[in-house]
Amino acid sequence: MLQDIEPYLACPHCARPLTLDGRTLRCPGGHSHDLAKQGYVSLLAGDAHTGTGDTADMVAARGDFLAAGHYRPIADALAEAAVAAVADADAADGGDGGDGPGGDGPGGLVTDLGAGTGHYLAHVLDALPGRPGAALDISKYALRRAARAHPRIGAVVCDAWRPLPLLDASAGLVLNVFAPRNGPEIRRVLRPGGTLLLVSPTSRHLRELVATLGLLSVDEEKQRRIDEKLGPYLTPAGRREVEFTMRLSAEDVRTVVGMGPSAWHTDPARLAERLAALPDPVEVTASVTVAAYRR
Repeated sequence: MLQDIEPYLACPHCARPLTLDGRTLRCPGGHSHDLAKQGYVSLLAGDAHTGTGDTADMVAARGDFLAAGHYRPIADALAEAAVAAVADADAADGGDGGDGPGGDGPGGLVTDLGAGTGHYLAHVLDALPGRPGAALDISKYALRRAARAHPRIGAVVCDAWRPLPLLDASAGLVLNVFAPRNGPEIRRVLRPGGTLLLVSPTSRHLRELVATLGLLSVDEEKQRRIDEKLGPYLTPAGRREVEFTMRLSAEDVRTVVGMGPSAWHTDPARLAERLAALPDPVEVTASVTVAAYRR
């Protein structure tokens, strides 16, 4: 699966192009990176720390929740935005963006920064036939799943806050769904005319559960702060809110808590007690912003 994204990869030590040799990626500087048997490759720098990555339990919870289709409207909205962004870029470029790394047009890689299990990237690739996709995440547990999520996904372990292991101007589209955002690096890897599609929760997301279960909340200034941080690097290019009601069982609620950041901050015993007090099923609001930013 890494064959599709090999032309876009850069060595994490010297930033030079990588070439796939059997089950090893090599650069002209003599650095080598072996593919794991689960299908992903680690392109972490030697001093990187992976303690912030999703645990095996968090990844399993996310896989179950997404597979059940609860967030399908979010995936559909993201795919629609991706198709529109590519069409706009193709039109601006005269319809011939090319697909090689470093080109001037809107072609190239679809990169998911903080891809998790690869669920959203796979959905977008289904809507963009022929495009290769790179799932980037710091969790090897997540990338074991991402490597199998779609035939055109290559899965790469990396740190979103370090230089990304991609060549300059290699991506026509970057996805970022509930994940860390590194503005300078996103701009570097995007082609001119390329687009970042960013999905972030609004203050209404999971509002029926936040107070009752003691979950982390989203303040109403989140989108403004995102715009300010990305402002020096990318230009806003439209946004839409996606809001819908989910009907969740007690197990679904336990799963949605376990797959997100609240999993790090919730006492299991207290959570179990509060979960028992909820109606089963319970209606819960999902509310996100899908925003586009262009280089």
